[in-house]
Amino acid sequence: MTIHSEEHVVDVHVRSGVYSSDTIFDYSHGYIATRLFSRNACFIMKISKELIPELEEIGRLAFETQTMRNVYSPNNVWAQFQPGTSVLGHLKDWLLYGKSIERLCSGLPLYQLVATEPLERIDGCASAGIPSILGLKICEQLISTGS
Repeated sequence: MTIHSEEHVVDVHVRSGVYSSDTIFDYSHGYIATRLFSRNACFIMKISKELIPELEEIGRLAFETQTMRNVYSPNNVWAQFQPGTSVLGHLKDWLLYGKSIERLCSGLPLYQLVATEPLERIDGCASAGIPSILGLKICEQLISTGS
């Protein structure tokens, strides 16, 4: 994890085989973007102050985790996306999301995430975020067929 205080950006790289991801927390633009390598897509969510710690808090938690060697159970943010609703980023998207997210997601399908309550059925969910600090659970929104 790298914190760029002057740019108000946190850059997280998780290398764990099929569970690998890169996540950008861009506080100056107010968005989080996660690139899940297993799905070859980017997932974008507006930063909610109720769910996502401030930049300084993330830095403090990272320092405490590293120096104390304590195992924290991270806060988890649950989010859903609708399959089949992706778009490719255009200039207006990159102006909204910022250069850091553009570098991460350019050329990939973009899905909008919506925060949700924890789900009972988690098959099909992917994990990302900041290990030991803030978990991000990304799940497909199941659409009822009405039958």
